[in-house]
Amino acid sequence: MASGMCGSILVTGSNRGIGLELVRQMAESPSPPSQIFAGCRNPDGPNAKDLKELAQRHQKLITIVCLDTSSESSVREAAKQVGSRLNNGALNLLINNAGINVPGTLSESGQKEMVDVFVTNTVGPMLVSKEFLPYLKKAAAQLGSQEMSCRKSAVINISTLLSSIEKCHTNFAFAPMYPYRVSKAAVNMLTRCLAEDLKSDGILVTAIHPGWVQTDMGGSQAPLPAEDSVKGMLKVFANLTEKDAGNLLDWEGNPIPW
Repeated sequence: MASGMCGSILVTGSNRGIGLELVRQMAESPSPPSQIFAGCRNPDGPNAKDLKELAQRHQKLITIVCLDTSSESSVREAAKQVGSRLNNGALNLLINNAGINVPGTLSESGQKEMVDVFVTNTVGPMLVSKEFLPYLKKAAAQLGSQEMSCRKSAVINISTLLSSIEKCHTNFAFAPMYPYRVSKAAVNMLTRCLAEDLKSDGILVTAIHPGWVQTDMGGSQAPLPAEDSVKGMLKVFANLTEKDAGNLLDWEGNPIPW
């Protein structure tokens, strides 16, 4: 469960898979956060059914927000909506989870595939971090004496082992996905840039690999249930400190080389 998590939290891409499980476990924790904002591209669509049912069970805790990370106007509007509902105008934790993948061997990948995946997986987290930054800064200022942590003010970018340039030769044949790999390698650089840019504000920025998870994206052959992945990640989140800023860790807290 979400031990050590508190304050206000935003999760993007929360209508299914890892995002939905993050919201569920945090909401059902014995010590839940004070607010959970669940970003979803189409809250009224069929893919949001499970999220809406979860929010109905936790009406005082979960707020569903229309948030399409591939649309700059959608991100701006979501930031306004969330900002108007935040306790004291402060957001303690932003989890940039929304992401897509497409069949992406070299022969299958063209400009459209590369750009579409990059916009959602890389530009999206940058836009969300930018628009929600005033609320993250406010949280950091309110808890200025505390060390960097997810309880104070933090951005978590969901990345992947497949983003590692150093590890590419060990797993490329298994997953030759050009758009996904390239976009997530860029997420790692985004994480490093944000970590450097925001450290003076006391905001922690870290990237996390959730494992190969049994989701629509991960597929049925994946060895790791979403419940176990999220349980592990939440433990990692609760123990992150300044030493983890700008790094890529896996769901058990182990470092992954760039």
